[in-house]
Amino acid sequence: MSDILNQIKSPADLRLLDKNELGQVVREMRNRIIEVVSKAGGHLGASLGTVELTAALHYCYQTPDDQLIWDVGHQAYGHKIITGRNTAFETLRKNDGLSGFPKVEESLFDAFGTGHSSTSISAILGMAADAENRNIKRKHIAVIGDAAMQAGMAFEALNHLGDTDYDVLVVLNDNCMSIDPSVGALNAFLQKSAAGFKENPTASMNQFWSEPEPRRPSNIFEDLGIRYFGPIDGHDVQTLLAAFEKMKAIRGPKLLHVLTVKGRGYEPAESGNPTKWHAPGLFNPQTGKVLKDAGNSDKPDKFQDVFGKTLVSIATKHRNVYGVTPAMPTGSSLTYMMEKFPERTFDVGIAEQHAVTFSAGIAKSGGLPFCVIYSTFLQRGYDQLIHDVVVQKLKVIFCIDRAGLVGEDGGTHQGVYDMAYLRPLPGLMIVAPRNEQELVDIMYRVVEHDVSGPVAIRYPRGRGFMKKYDYSRASRKIELGKGERISAGRGTAILSIGTVATAVQEAIIKLKEEGETNLPAHYDLRFLKPLDEGLLHEVFESYHRIITVEDGTAIGGPGSAVCEFAAQNGYQKQIVVRGVPDELIEHSTQSQQHAQCGLDAQSLYELLK
Repeated sequence: MSDILNQIKSPADLRLLDKNELGQVVREMRNRIIEVVSKAGGHLGASLGTVELTAALHYCYQTPDDQLIWDVGHQAYGHKIITGRNTAFETLRKNDGLSGFPKVEESLFDAFGTGHSSTSISAILGMAADAENRNIKRKHIAVIGDAAMQAGMAFEALNHLGDTDYDVLVVLNDNCMSIDPSVGALNAFLQKSAAGFKENPTASMNQFWSEPEPRRPSNIFEDLGIRYFGPIDGHDVQTLLAAFEKMKAIRGPKLLHVLTVKGRGYEPAESGNPTKWHAPGLFNPQTGKVLKDAGNSDKPDKFQDVFGKTLVSIATKHRNVYGVTPAMPTGSSLTYMMEKFPERTFDVGIAEQHAVTFSAGIAKSGGLPFCVIYSTFLQRGYDQLIHDVVVQKLKVIFCIDRAGLVGEDGGTHQGVYDMAYLRPLPGLMIVAPRNEQELVDIMYRVVEHDVSGPVAIRYPRGRGFMKKYDYSRASRKIELGKGERISAGRGTAILSIGTVATAVQEAIIKLKEEGETNLPAHYDLRFLKPLDEGLLHEVFESYHRIITVEDGTAIGGPGSAVCEFAAQNGYQKQIVVRGVPDELIEHSTQSQQHAQCGLDAQSLYELLK
């Protein structure tokens, strides 16, 4: 079989092929994705499910003049391959390599940057409005999938789109999955439509192609003023080509419902657990064996698992405890509670705003909700956090996963802003445990002791440091709002918060091993809010140089809080704030990002020596 894919430098080359050659192109695209992701990691299942769709879209539309947006962006690996990035595809998610998501700085074919879900319809509608105003003749297509249609923002955009006559095509890539299986009434509606197609695909297709227009039963999209077509088979290239040619001839808002299978064409992913194969890490492409599973039994738990196991233990003792997540039960390890207490565990779909206010409702009714959410996604619920939780002084416990630098997902997913955007909110307790046992202790503390308002507990992506910890009970009583001194010293005091304390300690140990006797003192703030003012007075009265270390943006976080404290109390000491600089930190490994920001042990050692 000849290698066609390597001859395709852009979609213009793709369009030179006979349409019957596209079957081979998609097979080569699929093999290329498996080859690279098995070695580099990344999002496998979603992109395997869209190779036919990708080829058909670029074959039928004149991209990049026609505007094409991929939502969620992890569907777009095939898109990268046939838009001039095939030779660089091995650099996927690596330092200075290709982003794992569409990125406007990377290619003209990436019409809009997409990392978070459910933004595509709004963006494509804005582009269509501008094109209409300036009389620019082009097509506008948004591919929305992996349950992104469930989000409120998508429906806000559909509500607007249906009230226009803009020439916009929404392609609903329906694979019944986000990372975990899709949930909710919209998913049930879509599955009912898909079931009708699967029972009699021939009749369904005949109805779809009937002229002049098919008779379609009323559905939610039609009722919103958006013409609905489908469902059709998203893995039949020729059917897709014919459908897109039909769509090009129909003006106005329209939606094409395409059925795909996540992981299609790679047997371990297609027949196995689709959640596992969403982003499996490194694996053997021949056997499907996930390589990172080997030898992990004797390593410390991931912080998300510490959270998940502890929550089950707490919920066993307290019947009013609930777990809530926006479409991340596996990613946040809420699955532990989901298995044990399904009636008190809620996956609300890709709906961060709803997750926050739903939790507020539980709290107002007398329940105690743990709303577990990635730092980068809590940004999307910020208004609800203020208006529905903080203003009403409700006890919602936000467990903020993936706080800090997250690694290969890069700029769209960095959890470095939460301390800065949470700190101004009155009455919100903010705490960052420095290890697994502290996470357990703090979770118990805020449940079983006198905490009347909202709490934010932040912890990082990845594994912890302790091979043994007790998640069934609090090992010690942590005094609320109090930090502690980890090690004594002279001259310089380091104030850290959260798990960066480990890097600080490693730097101090290295100084000691080199014979340094004038070692810095090390304090763990632990609580960003309320600040331990007694500890800070001790520090400012005892040391001439104070260094703050945080794995969040240096603007507005703990370092800023310490500077404000010094100014308010008239302390004139040298203060050095070490945190994430005022720039986007792009994709690379977590260790590379920590070094880039000066937060690794070696960088801190250089700062201290």
